[in-house]
Parts: sequence; structure tokens; C-alpha cells
Amino acid sequence: MIDPPNFEDLTKRFVEALPPSVRQFQVEMEKNLYATLQAAVAKLDLVTREEFEVQQGVLARTRAKVDELEKQVAELEGKPAGGKRRKAADKAAEPESGD
Repeated sequence: MIDPPNFEDLTKRFVEALPPSVRQFQVEMEKNLYATLQAAVAKLDLVTREEFEVQQGVLARTRAKVDELEKQVAELEGKPAGGKRRKAADKAAEPESGD
């Protein structure tokens, strides 16, 4: 979530943009605007930077493991790693579709 100082700064900017005649309600407006901003951000279902970075690391490790497993499968199948070519013997064994 966004840190409270960020909310306070944003609230302060809104209040400072108001005309002087309205500033007498500044304290009340700051409280209301702060609460409104918190509620709006809470509805966005955001994650913290820390949570995002943790998931990014998990994804990177998973991607590395998938790549490693793909290489192992390719070796076990006798295919070159990362290639989608079939062996010439496999192609020759297929019946022709022109008949």
C-alpha cells in the first residue's frame, strides 16, 4: 500500500489548492480527504513493492527451473535443446498425405 506520508502530502496539496475562503474548513477537509483516498486505494487491491519483488524473484527462479527441465527433456528425447525440428528418420517414417 501507499505510505501514510504520501497520503498526507497529497491531501495537503489538494487543500492548499483551495481558495482562502474555504481554508477555514481545512482540518475537516484534510481528515475527510485522507479517509477518502485511503478507501479508494484500498479498493484497488494493490500489493506492496516488497511483495512484488518477492513474486518477481519466485517467477525468475521458476523460469530458470522450467528452462532447465526443458533442456533435460530435450536431451532425454534426443532432440537439440530449444529446437522444434524433428529427426530426418521421423519425417521419413510418416506416410505421405498425397495418396
